[in-house]
Amino acid sequence: MSFNNLDQLYRSVIMDHYKNPRNKGVIEDGSLTIDMNNPTCGDRIRLTLDVDGDIVRDAKFEGEGCSISMSSASMMTEAIKGHTIDEALAMGHEFSQMMLGNDYEITEEMGDIEALSGVAKFPARIKCATLAWKALEKGTKDEE
Repeated sequence: MSFNNLDQLYRSVIMDHYKNPRNKGVIEDGSLTIDMNNPTCGDRIRLTLDVDGDIVRDAKFEGEGCSISMSSASMMTEAIKGHTIDEALAMGHEFSQMMLGNDYEITEEMGDIEALSGVAKFPARIKCATLAWKALEKGTKDEE
């Protein structure tokens, strides 16, 4: 597949998650609720997690923002469900490495996340893509 076709495929995946977000909403009586915003562009997110022991049983988000921040939140909530907190944080680390243009390993269980790899070319948009992941990190660190 040529670079242009791959780029177009990634754009369509991002737009699909933006227009048809997965896990949009709030978990009532969720174990964790984390609010974060990106003041530089106005993106904001509320992430709720249902954590049973060490396992993320469910993850939902709501908020407002650009297609990158909302798509990333949709992809992240899909990826972390059913995984331990440590596994979810490891996914976040790999995602951060991808955003920084470093070597990274995106596994199949992380779903569509790699579609956001092109964001690394636009430093001003990296904070948009990492907002949900930073919320996950903040929420799980607050719980420790």
